[in-house]
Amino acid sequence: MEFWRRAANPWGQDVLIGVSWDLMWAAVIGAVIFLLGHAVWIKTRPAESHVAPVQTGAAGAVPDKIQRHSLSSRLFHWTMSAAMLVLLVTAFGPVMGWQFPWVEIHWIAGVVLIVTIVYHVIHAIGWQDFWSMFQLGVGEGIAHLKHILSPKAPEPPKAGKYPFDHRMYHHVIVVVSLAAMITGGLMMVRIDTPFWTRNPYLLADSTWGVMYVVHGLSGVALIFLVAAHIYFAIRPEKRWITWSMIRGWIDKEHYLAHFDPSKWVVGGGSKSRDAGTGALADSAVGAKREDN
Repeated sequence: MEFWRRAANPWGQDVLIGVSWDLMWAAVIGAVIFLLGHAVWIKTRPAESHVAPVQTGAAGAVPDKIQRHSLSSRLFHWTMSAAMLVLLVTAFGPVMGWQFPWVEIHWIAGVVLIVTIVYHVIHAIGWQDFWSMFQLGVGEGIAHLKHILSPKAPEPPKAGKYPFDHRMYHHVIVVVSLAAMITGGLMMVRIDTPFWTRNPYLLADSTWGVMYVVHGLSGVALIFLVAAHIYFAIRPEKRWITWSMIRGWIDKEHYLAHFDPSKWVVGGGSKSRDAGTGALADSAVGAKREDN
């Protein structure tokens, strides 16, 4: 299997022109194997029950609906998701034999993605606890790994607002998306747009080649990451999380069953620091703060 493609430029120099399409197929096959393997693993693994504790004291004061995602966060998420899917289809669809005028659609979707990510960064810094998603939680991760390897291991402690696996996925998607966004934005100077005339000579061919490879590797990684994200979003035991990204809230039962009220405080009308992630969590459903 080849990892990248090379060709001679008009001056006879051997330069990179992109990743090998073998990697695209490897990502597709790897995603299918992972998703099927996980489905079989879940089916054969002893069922786990997440029972909400008896509602006494602080737990009894939890409202019936707890806001998890603000409207602005939900609009960002679905706009970014649509742009990402369009980018993947227009990037790899022609390689699979789907012929359509993909270049213009691709760069427009890329601009939408860049705008939404820039908005999200500004929104997270200005209106959210920006670093709450970047807490590593090594002990929490070790507990999760032990429980995955053996169902007999103690269940990991309940999370704050942002569970460990969500934070780890976020870290990976941030790196991959930024790599795709930066290289894709620079590559746009090579095509004509309503904003400028193409300039393929802005960088040396060898530099463009490295950029193509980085952009391609990011796209290949996103095939797997997006497939996994969609898979977990539609799994029966995870659909309540997906519904929260549609309607903005989760119910009391899921909150008590999956989250530690001492880490993500939502009752009593006061703010407290999320002990699991360092996030400041608003206790009221209609809080002004917009935690994603």
